[in-house]
Amino acid sequence: MTILDDLIAERGVLLIDGAMGTELFARGLESGGAPELWNVEHPDRVTAVHADYVAAGSDIILTNSFGGTGFRLKLHQLDSRVIELNEAAARVAREAADAADRRVIVAGSMGPTGELLEPMGSLTPETCAQAFAEQAKGLDAGGADVLWIETMSHLDEIVGAVEGARSVSDLPIVTTLSYDTAGRTMMGVTGEEAVTRLAGLGVDAVGANCGNNLADTEAALIEMRSTNPDILLVSKANAGMPEWHGADLHYSGSPEVMAAHAVRQREAGIQIIGACCGSSPKHLAMMREVLDGDIPVPDVDFEVAVRRQVTKPRERRGRRRGGGPAGASY
Repeated sequence: MTILDDLIAERGVLLIDGAMGTELFARGLESGGAPELWNVEHPDRVTAVHADYVAAGSDIILTNSFGGTGFRLKLHQLDSRVIELNEAAARVAREAADAADRRVIVAGSMGPTGELLEPMGSLTPETCAQAFAEQAKGLDAGGADVLWIETMSHLDEIVGAVEGARSVSDLPIVTTLSYDTAGRTMMGVTGEEAVTRLAGLGVDAVGANCGNNLADTEAALIEMRSTNPDILLVSKANAGMPEWHGADLHYSGSPEVMAAHAVRQREAGIQIIGACCGSSPKHLAMMREVLDGDIPVPDVDFEVAVRRQVTKPRERRGRRRGGGPAGASY
């Protein structure tokens, strides 16, 4: 039994947080800046984001460390500070979690390296594992409860991340993939393939986050559940698709859409539910109220919402836990 199992036994379904990047932008992060650096330069602002999600009802908050491997931090000449910045990320999230009037789990966010594995690229299994080991060491030292490997597309990179994390930490491990194209990841992984291989690694939960649209995410998770009826599953989908309104980027998924989505996910047997790019504390607050039965499930025409999403042009992704330019969940 892990901390996740304990809390699910107590609360039934756990609510994760939402996007980090847009919340940091609202507090002054500049496009192209390193969100991870804010863990030491503006820890109060990062903690405030976490605190807003805790106040909205989140049971799990993800650290501001999505781009925290040496490969990603090298883009900002910060690769010599991997352990420092990840430890700080866990510490500022821990502050918000410990201030809550209930138990809140701090999950150490670990996003993809952005490199391709051999033979398509130069990343070896050994250097992949080393990069994630360094990041996991910092997150563990800072007080994370869980290591959360997310927005992945290649199973071999997840294997390297898990092996690296386990070489330095005994924390539970959650792994999620991004389903982008016809229910497959960018590297062609299906929900069935993901849950089968990752369950074999003994990870503590598997799931889907980010992704092209709600329909692909939901379909991948239904496939995972039908393949493995017992494993803990995670859903953390984008709040719709990005749309440019003049100079501002907005997402099409309203709090009502995401609240209805959360109920569908619970009915599909998903035990850990949240939101990714484009979501806010307002989205999470309504998801919490609906899951708790405090308000009715919004009357949302899901088919219309999905058609609206999939007909929108897809934004090109840069660094992502969701595709914003700075690499956090946007």
